[in-house]
Amino acid sequence: MSKRELVAVADRAEVLGQTRTLKMARSQHAYVRGSTVKFYEWLAESDGKVPTGPSIWICGDCHLGNLGPLADAKGKVEIQIRDLDQTVIGNPAHDIIRLALSLAAAARGFDLPGAATARMIEAIIAGYVEGLAGRDGANDDDQAAPIRKLLQVAGRRRWKHLAEERIEDIRPVIPLGSKYWPITKEERRLLSDLLASDTVARQWRSNAGGNDDTALELLDAAYWMKGCSSLGRLRYTVIARLGPDGSPALLDIKEATKAAAPRDEHAEMPRDNAMRVVTGARALSPHLGERMGAGRLGSTAVVIRELMPQDLKTELDELTADEAREVARSLASVVGRAHGRQLDNHQRTEWAAELTRQRSKSLDAPTWLWSSVVDLVGIHKSAYLDHCRRALLAA
Repeated sequence: MSKRELVAVADRAEVLGQTRTLKMARSQHAYVRGSTVKFYEWLAESDGKVPTGPSIWICGDCHLGNLGPLADAKGKVEIQIRDLDQTVIGNPAHDIIRLALSLAAAARGFDLPGAATARMIEAIIAGYVEGLAGRDGANDDDQAAPIRKLLQVAGRRRWKHLAEERIEDIRPVIPLGSKYWPITKEERRLLSDLLASDTVARQWRSNAGGNDDTALELLDAAYWMKGCSSLGRLRYTVIARLGPDGSPALLDIKEATKAAAPRDEHAEMPRDNAMRVVTGARALSPHLGERMGAGRLGSTAVVIRELMPQDLKTELDELTADEAREVARSLASVVGRAHGRQLDNHQRTEWAAELTRQRSKSLDAPTWLWSSVVDLVGIHKSAYLDHCRRALLAA
C-alpha cells in the first residue's frame, strides 16, 4: 500500500466494517470466530439446557483462535487463553460450549467426518476434567503433537521475529501500510499522556526493573487494523522505551467496551471495562495478566498489553481425525486449568461430577454438550451462508 492509499481517520469505520465482513466470509470457522453475539443469543434462548457451574471468571469468547502460546515476564511459555475482551464472572459451561463449537467448525474445514467431531466432543470433556483437577502438565509430552510443535516454535522466537512479524523491521519504527495507519496529532498526544500516567508507568517500571524516576517514552505509534469481532474499536500499536537506555517494547493498546457475554448478575466485577479485562486475565491467564494494565485514553477505557515474541495464535493446518481429537483434549485442558485454579478441591470435584452426567451409551460425552454443538453448528452454517450472500451483494 502506497502513502497515497493509506487509510485516513475519516475512512477508518468504513474500511474496518468492510474488512470484518470479508474476514468472516472466508470460512465457516472464521464466521464462528467473528459472530460472538449470535452465540450469546443462543445461550439466552437455551436456559435450562446448559448446566450451571460455579460462578468464576470465564473467557466469554473461548474459541480456537483465542488460545495459544503465551510467555510470562521471564520468557516461560505455556498455552493459555490469549484474548479476554469478553471476560466476565459467569458460568464456566459457556467456555466449554464455545470451544466445542469452534473445534467442530474447524473440523468441517479440515473435511473430517461427523464421527471425528463426536470423538472431539468426548475429548473436550475428558481434557477439561483433567485440567480442572490439575492432573495434566502444561508442557509435558502428553500434549498433542501439533500443540507441542506450536510450543517449540514459540519458544525459539526472539524480539527480531516479533518486530519482523508485527512491524516488518527490527528498527523501532512502524512502517505505515495495510495494517498500520497514520494517527492524528491529538491521538499521539493522548497516547503519550497515557504512557506518562502514574498507573501505566509504575507497572512497566515494575516489570522492567526501572527506578521510580524512569519515564516511559513513546517512540512511534500507529492505528492497528487487527482482529475480527473487535474491528471498529480503537486500537493502536506503540513502540515505547523505559528510559533512554532501555530496550524498546511493543505495546498493544485496545479499547475496552462492555462485555456481551452473559454474567452472573450477583457477582461483583470492576465497573471499568479495562479493569474488568485485566482482572479476568490475571485470574485465567497469569502469563498474560502480569503484563497487562488498564488506563484511559482521554475518556476511553483501554487495555495496555506488552507483546512478547512467544505469543502466538493457535492456527492449525490440515489435521487427521486422531490429531483433531488430541488437539481438542489439549486445548480443553487449558480451559479446565484456567477455571480450576479459581476453585477449591470440593468445588472442582462437584463441577466435574455435574459435567459428566447425562452421558449416552454410544457417546462418552454429556448429551447437553453434544446437542448444544449440533444446534449451534446448524445455526451458524445457515447464518454463514447468508453472510456470504450479503458480502457478495455489498462487493
